[in-house]
Amino acid sequence: MRKTIIAGNWKMNKTHKEAANMLKELAKLVIDKENLGGVEVIIGAPFTALESAVRATENTPIAIAAENMSEHKAGAFTGEISATMLKELGVEYVILGHSERRAIYGETDLVINAKVKAALKAGLKPILCIGEQLEDRQLGRTNEVNGTQLKYGLEGVTREDMANIIIAYEPVWAIGTGVTATPEMAEETHAFVRSVLVELYGNDIAEETTIQYGGSMKPGNAKELLSQKNIDGGLIGGAALEADSFYGIIAAG
Repeated sequence: MRKTIIAGNWKMNKTHKEAANMLKELAKLVIDKENLGGVEVIIGAPFTALESAVRATENTPIAIAAENMSEHKAGAFTGEISATMLKELGVEYVILGHSERRAIYGETDLVINAKVKAALKAGLKPILCIGEQLEDRQLGRTNEVNGTQLKYGLEGVTREDMANIIIAYEPVWAIGTGVTATPEMAEETHAFVRSVLVELYGNDIAEETTIQYGGSMKPGNAKELLSQKNIDGGLIGGAALEADSFYGIIAAG
């Protein structure tokens, strides 16, 4: 039985005080795991808000993720944050390979793979993001791009490691472009991604792996998206910034 996991990615939003206040509001809505109907909840917060986020979610079903990390354990890497530092703060997950890290900061598949392995070694659970740009979709390269990103991102990751990995598919062309991905289009790509996992790890691991959708999921479209066979949750951007809208997505799960 795959887990339904709804994760918020705040990006570069919220001070540590704003983070604590929002999470206290969310915790009132997400009373306990029974109230969630089996849905797991994660919030990805900026580095400066992580400690406040961890404190605000103590004794709640909400887990905390970092939005990125270095592939290096320690050393002369000014401005970077290691997996060990995150683990010591009480962070459980880390978002890696997000489309913005790839497009804006030039992170390659090889770098992202190194981060995935460093996270696993430190005891963090990676949320590995993959996704194609609008040009890729228009040129019919959707499966090629996603298959490549997934295979390189998971290079050297064992079957046992996969129990601690979430895949997040984000069609970059459906985020802020005015182009809409239908639930059927999203499902088609999720099914392909799962077929690649079958190729890499076998049917049992593929069937157990959570694949989130990251293409502008909102309270209004969440239920239809989450009803698709291969969509197991969401990686939520803007709708995760307010407790009520984020809980609306959680409730749809």
